[in-house]
Amino acid sequence: MVELKTGLKGLSMKEVKEKIAQGANNQPQKPLTKSVGKIFFDNICTLFNGINLVMAGLILTTGSYKNLLFLGVIFANTSIGIYQEIRAKHSIDKLSLLNQAKVTVVREGDFVDIEQEELVTNDLVMIRRGEQICVDGIVIATNGFEVDESQLTGESDAIKKTVGDSILSGSYVTGGNGYVEALKIGQDSYVNQLSIEAKKEKNSTSELMRTLNRLVKGLTFAILPIGLLLFFSGYLGGLAISKAILGTTAAIIGMIPEGLILITSIALAVGIVNLTKKKVLVKTMGSIETLARVDLLCLDKTGTLTNGELTVSEFIVANGVQLDQLKAVIGALVKGLEDDNPTSMALQKAVDKNEEWKLIESVPFSSARKWSGATFDTNKTYVMGAPEYVFSTLSKVDQHSVNQASEMGKRVLAIASSSTGFVNHQLPEQLSLLGFVYMEDTIRAEAPATLKYFNQQGVAIRIISGDNPKTVAHIAERVGVEDAKQAIDMSQVDKEADLTEIIAKYRVFGRVSPTQKRELIQAMQKAGHTVGMTGDGVNDILALKTADCGIAMAEGSTAAKSVSDFVLLDSNFDSLVGVVMEGRRVVNNIQRVASLYLTKTVYSAILAVLFIFMNQAYPFQPIQLSPINALTVGIPSFFLALRPNYAQIKGGFFKNVMKPALTAGILVVLYICMILVMGTIWHLDYSITSTLSVLMTGMVCFTSLIYVANPLSKKVIGLISSLIIVFLLIFFFFGNFFSLVSIFNKELLVFAVPLIVTVVPMYHLMVKLVRKLIDFK
Repeated sequence: MVELKTGLKGLSMKEVKEKIAQGANNQPQKPLTKSVGKIFFDNICTLFNGINLVMAGLILTTGSYKNLLFLGVIFANTSIGIYQEIRAKHSIDKLSLLNQAKVTVVREGDFVDIEQEELVTNDLVMIRRGEQICVDGIVIATNGFEVDESQLTGESDAIKKTVGDSILSGSYVTGGNGYVEALKIGQDSYVNQLSIEAKKEKNSTSELMRTLNRLVKGLTFAILPIGLLLFFSGYLGGLAISKAILGTTAAIIGMIPEGLILITSIALAVGIVNLTKKKVLVKTMGSIETLARVDLLCLDKTGTLTNGELTVSEFIVANGVQLDQLKAVIGALVKGLEDDNPTSMALQKAVDKNEEWKLIESVPFSSARKWSGATFDTNKTYVMGAPEYVFSTLSKVDQHSVNQASEMGKRVLAIASSSTGFVNHQLPEQLSLLGFVYMEDTIRAEAPATLKYFNQQGVAIRIISGDNPKTVAHIAERVGVEDAKQAIDMSQVDKEADLTEIIAKYRVFGRVSPTQKRELIQAMQKAGHTVGMTGDGVNDILALKTADCGIAMAEGSTAAKSVSDFVLLDSNFDSLVGVVMEGRRVVNNIQRVASLYLTKTVYSAILAVLFIFMNQAYPFQPIQLSPINALTVGIPSFFLALRPNYAQIKGGFFKNVMKPALTAGILVVLYICMILVMGTIWHLDYSITSTLSVLMTGMVCFTSLIYVANPLSKKVIGLISSLIIVFLLIFFFFGNFFSLVSIFNKELLVFAVPLIVTVVPMYHLMVKLVRKLIDFK
């Protein structure tokens, strides 16, 4: 780190207190979650709740107060939704606080780590490589400061900053380090316009959320005209106004899948809570589903397959250089550059710092250059970096040594010298090789088992790294990546090359620049893949943001964590297995229960349209829908939504949901039409046809429930059996309350028994017809 200039002692504590009193302190980071008040508002003030209240008001005018029972369900649903969302909020906020990036400032000559909201104007902020700048300011001192302003300008090229240059919040430091005086903070800074968590919001790729939103919009436009037409059709057709109101409200209530939104929120909220227990910070609910759908996972070697730590295994001298001389050069570079990256940390442990040489100029390491260097008062300039980036060609002997080390999975660092200095951060001319440093990565113990799991689950693995492709391929092969020898050096790939062919052919991509990482991700997405990307460094930022799902390690840079969808707070690669499994459980279970909720939407919508043209009362009253909705949908959905269900997600969400929904919904309509025909032929009373309609709707829905709940465990069989018994008991003991005829009525039994016997075979026949209808595969 650059040393403080004389007089740069930062603010005094007295000055800090004065600025805080004047309100010149920074604003807290925007939280990842909604406020408690917003959660209450969003759950209570919904369109469907508004429609339900209007329906309740209309029912009150009829005097049939028992038909208001559905409001109890609405209240319970809303309360549970609020509770679960607040619970998830607390879990996320707690982890966010632990993961929140701090800032190092200089106050009274000492380094102090503070929260970002404790910053005040004129604070002297120390900035390191990999950090995101959270203030607008001016550079006071620098050691090869380079920043990526792609969040502000769209250009990803590193920009060199010298003393006196201005710098904006939202920039990422890609090389060097330095001190910045904070001139604009809080409301005045760029950070107020651009979220510090992610400067560009990524479009949601959640198919589940998109489908539900489209469904809600469609129902919103359909409910009002259908309801009005149904009411006026019945009223003008001679029905009493009370009967017309009850029939219309029953149809509209049935069309609203109010529990579907609730159960989706609960399933996602519980998923977030479960992941927080596994030390995984989830930034958005929709990202859980996205990761569950990932079929191609791109891994950065460092920090993912390896733990990010390096050890020096061997020093190799060249051109007559003595080992002590080589170590002296490395010691001077370590002291002069003061980098805190893994390479520098490993070298610090392997050699003593050279305090004798005075630093004249330095060029810090950057992921684009792949080298760093310094000029000293010895009139010599020294460079260390990847051999192929430092030298255009090496002797056959040296190249052979580099190739052998790379094939053994070692990282090779070339050390070179020159009598000339740097010009615009370019390599000096006439570099002379002094030797090599061989370094080894430490493979994460959990990496092989994790990769094996993804392979078994049909998730393809690609390794994208800035290191030598031979080194990366060797490590990839050790951890079990299939076809790991199919590696390519991306530094040799032409900018105009067709990446589509490259991603289809290779499994390991080495010497990848940050821009190329993004381009590879984009090519994979164009090929039809849902792409996940893991990373921990500033060089991974563009790829993490571009991927459908970005996953960062907590040990990684602030920049990487800020743009990711997930942060593995224990930096444990194995945590990804739990994240994917939790996502699959959530999506699979939502698909199960969504079909139950949409069943009543299907038959209610079809019946409502049919009865607009029929001079008969609607077959249900609102009170009669309550046991059907509660016992065949509401209660079982809460259990099914939380079942362990880790199967790979196949097919689109909409088709998966609509197959059982259409099957049961259409079958209900057919049975009700049959009942109405029988009622007309045999002159059955409305109470009989209405009771038969409730009974047959319940039987069809229970059959669909059994179909959706497969595979059936003992607990699920017990649950469904209990619900069927309760449903039948309602006809025995609560018939009057629910406006139902007793099950012992002979006239009812004559028609009910034959109809019930046909339900199962009719259901299976309808499954085949619907499959053909929607081309379900």
